[in-house]
Amino acid sequence: MTDGLWAVRLSAAAQGDFNDILRWTLRHFGPEQARIYAETLSDAVAALTAGPSLAGVVARDEIEEGLFTLHVARDGRRGRHFVLFRWGDRTVDVLRLLHDAMDLPRHLPPPAKDH
Repeated sequence: MTDGLWAVRLSAAAQGDFNDILRWTLRHFGPEQARIYAETLSDAVAALTAGPSLAGVVARDEIEEGLFTLHVARDGRRGRHFVLFRWGDRTVDVLRLLHDAMDLPRHLPPPAKDH
């Protein structure tokens, strides 16, 4: 049943983050770990199709109103990255995939301007 599913869109920055994370993982931990971490990241992004009631979603209004994070370390998987996103009209806009030790506000795109 797809009525309850939300569409997930990755920004160019988020897609670049995904590629950079996997290149780094491949270089430091090898192809098998890169494959596993690609699944971990992909699973966290795909989980966002469940919408706002998804367990583990944290409102990050202290950074910017309407910003949310989901840590990729969930469902028995290990990882050190956050998915940063906003909810839209039945869409999830993934802004970045950032390491949990990073200064998150420093890596966000500028807020969208109202008309």
